[in-house]
Amino acid sequence: MKQFGCFVLVALFLTACQSYKKVPYLQDVEAVTQTEQQGKLFDATIMPKDLLTIVVSCENPEAAVPFNLSVATQASAALTVSTATTVQPVLQQYLVDNKGNVMFPVLGELHIGGLTKKQAEDLIVGKLKTYMKDAPIVTVRMVNYKISVIGEVTRPGTFTISNEKVNLLEALAMAGDMTVYGMRDNVKLIREDANGKQTIITLDMNKAETILSPYYYLQQNDIVYVTPNKTKARNSDVGTSTSLWFSATSILVSVASLLVTILR
Repeated sequence: MKQFGCFVLVALFLTACQSYKKVPYLQDVEAVTQTEQQGKLFDATIMPKDLLTIVVSCENPEAAVPFNLSVATQASAALTVSTATTVQPVLQQYLVDNKGNVMFPVLGELHIGGLTKKQAEDLIVGKLKTYMKDAPIVTVRMVNYKISVIGEVTRPGTFTISNEKVNLLEALAMAGDMTVYGMRDNVKLIREDANGKQTIITLDMNKAETILSPYYYLQQNDIVYVTPNKTKARNSDVGTSTSLWFSATSILVSVASLLVTILR
């Protein structure tokens, strides 16, 4: 009997150890520190359907006016000439089409799809030198850079990234981290490329090597899905089965009561 009890304790201990190994993120850190890494910073590339702001400036502000279109807002349109209140004009936003092009004032159609912000800025600066005597300064920003986190996380949702750079751990942190039912070794990343092709990548957050993956940094419109474990699936089945059982029981009770009333 004592041997059986010891066997049960050992089995429970091994099970607990095995379960714990599935919980911590980024295990085997030594393997990453020993790996030779290339020090290259992530820089997002412009893709179709990106919404951009492009601001042109130079020493002579009047020379940059034709390249900075503004949009009238409801607040500014409602103001009359005699109104003393001033409203900051809203700059025109540019939607990148499916071919990676935008229509820019004076310069016309620009192909900037697949370029980083810095490359796009350099491209526009090169074209502006024909029209401006002073050295132009161009600033490109992505307005709709967002990612979504769904599945077994505390606060699933879509998040706008202001600095246009976010990694997988930061995305999970925005969603309140995984719940106890989330599978750390089965996180799905759904990504659509510039041609509209969707790819599903499986990432193991238990392994420290994940930070070296080309998918560790997220692109705009990426979707992160945290897969539920078997415990969550069983609990879901129990809840559904219990509801069905209670529904069936209540129906049977109602039928029995009706039969008793009729037979009387």
